[in-house]
Amino acid sequence: MLAGTKDRPDRVLPATCAALGRYACDVATTTTEWRAILRLPGGPLECTIRRSARARLLRLTVDPRHVAVVTVPARAARSRDQAERIAETFVAEREDWLRRHLDRQARQLEDLSPLRDGGLVRYRGEPHRLRVVAGGPRRRTTVAREGVEDGDELIVRLSAAERRSLNTILEGWLREKARAAIYREIERHAIAMSVEPAAVTIRDARTRWGSCSRARRLSFSWRLVLAPPEALETVVIHELAHLRVFGHGPGFWEIVASRRADHRVWRRWLREHSFELHGTLATIE
Repeated sequence: MLAGTKDRPDRVLPATCAALGRYACDVATTTTEWRAILRLPGGPLECTIRRSARARLLRLTVDPRHVAVVTVPARAARSRDQAERIAETFVAEREDWLRRHLDRQARQLEDLSPLRDGGLVRYRGEPHRLRVVAGGPRRRTTVAREGVEDGDELIVRLSAAERRSLNTILEGWLREKARAAIYREIERHAIAMSVEPAAVTIRDARTRWGSCSRARRLSFSWRLVLAPPEALETVVIHELAHLRVFGHGPGFWEIVASRRADHRVWRRWLREHSFELHGTLATIE
């Protein structure tokens, strides 16, 4: 899988936490989460605490929706209070790392242009001016990419009967473009790599750009169409390579590099622009 955010600081549970005996066998199989204020050396910070029966590690992630998420294995915490104490200690050891990423997220979100008529939206890696115009007597709303003298534009021509929000209209168009681009790259690389996925889905995952299941099902984020084509291609190659090697060992990376030698460049680009891409449509008014 290719993560959508920066590398996560994980920690294996100490033996005292892992050896909870009978309680570990009685833990429910569900995951619960809630918001909590952690008292950190640098000041209080609101995080999402996620208590998971499936988790084996303590984990800290920076998520565009929840900002900071601390995953606590259920076997390590019998109650919310205990989970919060464990999370507080864990995050305090990684506070500098976390605050750097939160600061970068804030800067990226501040730099986003309001996505309304005249605003800018990134598409295929390049900024496009968004134009919203009346579509006249046409029965359907349309979206088109057009080149003009001072740069490319995305033109949304609204039908008189349109009731959908601009957010919904633009996301639907981008999803279609993402599907076409992803399927095109799969078709281009799968045969050469001697692989064939069982199914492909396009979703809006917030922590992964792509994933591959053991059932050979691939999933991709539609937001990849906002990134440069090379970044989208890198993610497709990455997931196709998992159909040959499920882990991330040397053999896996050799396969990826054989198709995209500069894959590290584009993986880094996605990490550095993750918050921007995930925050784009959230700013539409």
